[in-house]
Amino acid sequence: MTAGADEGFRRTGRRLAPDEAMPAWMARMVGRIDEATIEDLLPRPALSAPQVARRSAVLMLFGDGASGPDLLLTARASTLRSHAGQPAFPGGKQDGDEDPVATALREGNEETGLDPSSVTPAALFPDLFLGVTGFLVSPVLAYWRVPGPVGPVDLAETASVARVPVAELADPARRGRVRHPSGYVGPAFEVADMVVWGFTAGLVEVLLDLGDWSVPWDPHRYIDLPDLSESLPDPEAGHLGDDDDRPPPVGSGPPQAPETAVQGTKRPMGSP
Repeated sequence: MTAGADEGFRRTGRRLAPDEAMPAWMARMVGRIDEATIEDLLPRPALSAPQVARRSAVLMLFGDGASGPDLLLTARASTLRSHAGQPAFPGGKQDGDEDPVATALREGNEETGLDPSSVTPAALFPDLFLGVTGFLVSPVLAYWRVPGPVGPVDLAETASVARVPVAELADPARRGRVRHPSGYVGPAFEVADMVVWGFTAGLVEVLLDLGDWSVPWDPHRYIDLPDLSESLPDPEAGHLGDDDDRPPPVGSGPPQAPETAVQGTKRPMGSP
């Protein structure tokens, strides 16, 4: 990180609520995020931030659904100038003196109709710098205490909103990797009629590991990007991607998914 970027740059994760305010599965995640560095959590080194970076936040909101824990995801409208059509967490740039939690909750409300009073902010990730847009992103982990109805508030901004069960995100049949024309290779998920990839998929992968939900999956399975995603510029998720240099599986037959091939299993040292 550059010296000038130190001011206001959060280098470690931080707990925002006690264990009693959330279910045990989220308390475990928060315990691993608290005091963890970027290097503890991400599969590759993070980018260095410049002296001036625009601040933004995203809301990683988990609730208790009919099929167990679920995660709130959106699909951006295809007409937007930035990342058109791409699945994402609710989020956006900070306004004025807003802190990351206020930004994440406001954006969640503006994009999905979410009631901010129904949400318990649980933890802050370390800040992540996205090089192409120059945004310094604060991912906010939160628990949806009282889930309510959600959906696109403005179709010019948000095309769809989905509560995606963690069981579907962790399903090996729905996991794979994408290869973007920019050269980026990273994780992807086929859920809720979306191909989740790029920055969002990288964070989803980290969340699955933190929650002990990851199971072996086939890293040689590639998922086709939708045409609109193929035309997007650099997905800005290099530090959340992986290298396209994995050796072929040993032996004949279809690729196997041994424990050693599971992606993104880094956890903070000393974590339970």
